[in-house]
Amino acid sequence: MRCWRCRRRWHEVGRRARHDRRPRRPVDVSHPPAVPIRQGVAAEIDRLREIERLAATRFLATPFAAVAGHAATAAAVLADRIAAGRLLVATDRDADTAIGFVMVRPVDAGAYIEEIDVLPAHAGRRIGAALIARVAALAGERGWSALLLSTFRDVPWNAPYYRRLGFAALEDADLSPSLREIRAQHVARGLDEGSRVFMRRDLPCR
Repeated sequence: MRCWRCRRRWHEVGRRARHDRRPRRPVDVSHPPAVPIRQGVAAEIDRLREIERLAATRFLATPFAAVAGHAATAAAVLADRIAAGRLLVATDRDADTAIGFVMVRPVDAGAYIEEIDVLPAHAGRRIGAALIARVAALAGERGWSALLLSTFRDVPWNAPYYRRLGFAALEDADLSPSLREIRAQHVARGLDEGSRVFMRRDLPCR
């Protein structure tokens, strides 16, 4: 028997489907590419920070070029997420070398994706989708009910991409105190929050 949250969600999905006939680009989120993914280890923290720096260079061709100059995540923060088992790494098939990573923390009973980066040389291989699929599995194991993130609204590999992976934008009025605090932290770092959006993807009941 479905729980009340599942019944309500399926009712909402059906209602939206009846009223929204816009063509959508199909994305198979159930079968991401078979890229090796494992828990991160402390010995590769420098490598992860370099991946983050290189991934940020993609913003140089956008109105948000300043992002490329932001400092990478502090080594201490990466070490904390690794120790907590909340940092996953995608590796090259031919060597156990990190080519992308994602790290999360619990927020509002969900898994908030703090950072997700893939080396530009490996972009377009749906490695990000594979990392998010593993985060969803991790969230299920830990009893988290949703995936949450904050991203740029109009950058192609940001909100439009996550929408194809099942995320939906949250209205400002629906932001929890925790998400508003994250927004304030972003502003303090110099991010243009007027061009960003919080997104959520509910996970199946277990």
